[in-house]
Amino acid sequence: MRFDILATDATGARRGRLTTPHGPVDTPVFMPVGTQGTVKTLEPRDLAAESCQILLGNTYHLSLRPGHELIRELGGLHRFMGWDGAILTDSGGFQVFSLAKLRRLTEEGVAFQSHLDGSRHFLGPEQAIAIQCALGVDIMMALDECPPHDADREYHEHSMERTLRWATRCRDAHPGGESALFGILQGGTFPDLRARSAEATARLGLPGYALGGLGIGEGPEAMYATVAHTVAHLPPEAPRYLMGVGTPRDLLEGMARGIDMFDCVLPTRNARNGCLFTPTGRLNIKRAEFARDERPPDPDCACYVCRHFSRAYLRHLSVAKEILGLRLNTIHNLHYYLDLMRQARDAIAAGSFADWKRARLIEMGLDPSTSHREQEISNHA
Repeated sequence: MRFDILATDATGARRGRLTTPHGPVDTPVFMPVGTQGTVKTLEPRDLAAESCQILLGNTYHLSLRPGHELIRELGGLHRFMGWDGAILTDSGGFQVFSLAKLRRLTEEGVAFQSHLDGSRHFLGPEQAIAIQCALGVDIMMALDECPPHDADREYHEHSMERTLRWATRCRDAHPGGESALFGILQGGTFPDLRARSAEATARLGLPGYALGGLGIGEGPEAMYATVAHTVAHLPPEAPRYLMGVGTPRDLLEGMARGIDMFDCVLPTRNARNGCLFTPTGRLNIKRAEFARDERPPDPDCACYVCRHFSRAYLRHLSVAKEILGLRLNTIHNLHYYLDLMRQARDAIAAGSFADWKRARLIEMGLDPSTSHREQEISNHA
């Protein structure tokens, strides 16, 4: 994998390109979540039609069902799911800590019971790498421990140090070849722990780095300040990935702080609940007021849904619980997210990202100014 920075903006936003075994990925990029080898309700050709270049899969889920060895036998995850673009897989650590029925954490890894059938499994750094190698993905993630945001400092410090040791073991277990290994940073919202995590992980010489353990309840101001502080301790030539964070404002604020890669279930999960994203905010398509509304969800949107269907029809599909409604809503939301990233890349290349970001936030009805509290946290960091 190669990462080239093509343009930078005074805010810190970067326009870049990842070169992967399955094609280039233009950054900043939003990665749709295909946890179990599918972006729910969509076909790979739907994603290709929206110029999607990279998807996210998950080690935990795919190893449990259908099993990573089966996927290896059938030619790897790309062939298995019929996707020609790049794939990044999370290590499964977050899911172990959030989904497993029972788990026991040791220095070696995590013993846990499957949330599906209660069967017993073990996931350590070496196992996480072996599973992702079997899947044959373009970018794999090191195993980390993701503590709750409200854990005390001592817990965060121990967790961060264990994540560092696991990252070293992941690096040593990585067989080389075409798949790139990214490290994950932890440390809660404690500036000194984040700095130590970033600097120590960077010394491992990995091709990319991810900020984990954010967007899980700490609040946006603390998250933005933590991102800005952490990025300052990472090598500028490597891609930076903010894991699991994805409101439109989070994407804009993350890009302004030098983040290159994002993923989140928000656009697809909200779509299945009838919530559509537009430049002026979210639209609950289930509302009765749309029963006779002939307008598209967004009159200025060029997606397939907005060019062919009315709000009234989409509301009807939601009320009737028709599967097509889930699919159309998902197509629209992913178009919105991917087009937002395309606009951001163009603005960075043109040197106008700050003005573009401000205009987008105002359009969303949000205050584009940095809050006093966020600045206070950043100065303290």
